[in-house]
Amino acid sequence: MFEEPEWAEAAPVAAGLGPVISRPQPAAALQNRGSKDHQLLATLRALEGASLSQHPPSLPSSDSEEDEEERKKKCPQKASFASASVEVGKKAKKKCEKQGPPCSDSEEEVERKKKCHKQALVGSDSAEKEKRKRKYQKHAPINSAQHLDGVDQTGPKAWKGSTTNDPPKQSPGSVSPKPPRTLSRKQWRNQQKNKRRHKNKFRPPQVPGQAPAEAPTEKTEVPPVSKTDSHEARAGDLRARMAQRLDGARFRYLNEQLYSGPSSAAQRLFQEDPEAFLVYHRGFQSQVKKWPLQPVDRIARDLRQRPASLVVADFGCGDCRLASSIRNPVHCFDLASLDPRVTVCDMAQVPLEDESVDVAVFCLSLMGTNIRDFLEEANRVLKPGGLLKVAEVSSRFEDVWTFLRAMTKLGFKIVSKDLTNSHFFLFDFQKTGPPQVGPKAQLSGLKLHPCLYKRR
Repeated sequence: MFEEPEWAEAAPVAAGLGPVISRPQPAAALQNRGSKDHQLLATLRALEGASLSQHPPSLPSSDSEEDEEERKKKCPQKASFASASVEVGKKAKKKCEKQGPPCSDSEEEVERKKKCHKQALVGSDSAEKEKRKRKYQKHAPINSAQHLDGVDQTGPKAWKGSTTNDPPKQSPGSVSPKPPRTLSRKQWRNQQKNKRRHKNKFRPPQVPGQAPAEAPTEKTEVPPVSKTDSHEARAGDLRARMAQRLDGARFRYLNEQLYSGPSSAAQRLFQEDPEAFLVYHRGFQSQVKKWPLQPVDRIARDLRQRPASLVVADFGCGDCRLASSIRNPVHCFDLASLDPRVTVCDMAQVPLEDESVDVAVFCLSLMGTNIRDFLEEANRVLKPGGLLKVAEVSSRFEDVWTFLRAMTKLGFKIVSKDLTNSHFFLFDFQKTGPPQVGPKAQLSGLKLHPCLYKRR
């Protein structure tokens, strides 16, 4: 009969598997595919142990562990235990048929070997579970939810879900997650700088001497504007608009009076109402500011090219802008005073001696119906060969040549003229002598159109 080898005592489990193979347990294991995993694993271990009879008897337990490790490396996923058990069963049957019938041992010996075999399987299974739990706890993820999900998983799934030092093998269809990008020190500094710039972008600018305002801890709610305040604001705006319209209306009225009456009547008007001249001057300046070039600036530029010793007489000076722009001594005359340098008088009768000035200026001041009196007074105070500068609105002249002929009869010769400007004409005359006509002679060229402003 078949005798047991000498190493049967060292490996009782492997030696006592002969009768187990003869029984139809592998077939029952194949039929019951719905049983638990540990029962299938135990049956597979039993069948693998039966095949150890043909292998060298040295260190069977270590060989089984090495085979198990190789099986895990080759098959990382969960393999089907039923197909494996079928193949091992077929191999065991073929070996048993070649070797012949197994030895007939006593029933007690068979029962003892079965118990030892079961204890060995259970012990190895529990040891393997403990080993897997330790490894899982060692490589467990930080996230508590993932840790709780992975505690109950055992076998290849737990090993697949846990993170190990070796990178897991990925299927060709799966997309590998991108590793987190590591920034260099310079890139990190630039990132922090960009964050600060974005934060300070919407911060209001501060005055250099002012301390930075502290951020309010609580949002201060702006009290709603009451109806009374809004009503007062609207009323204030309405009053301002009405006052502006009233000043415009007064300016148009005063301007019409100055052009339609003699200078003596205008002087009485401003003496009775001193504020009227201020209203007129304010409206006049607002109209002249719209011009591309003001004539007083052009006259001042011409006088700055002449000697500073020339004495100038400014007829209708207004706010003495010409006297403030040149270095020459200037006599300022007007119907009312807006500056201490102004001498209030009628421009037809100025307090100057005969032939006492070198330059006489009429800058937008030939107003009224007695323009001839103004020009004859300028002829009186000018020195022989003196200069007369006239700047007037271009729309007032119906015929420029008739005006120049009339000036010739009053003792002036045209020196230069500038008719290029769209708003005013500029003339330079030189005194040739006293007027050549009597006071009763009619000079049609001196009748200029009044400069009237329409309501806008």
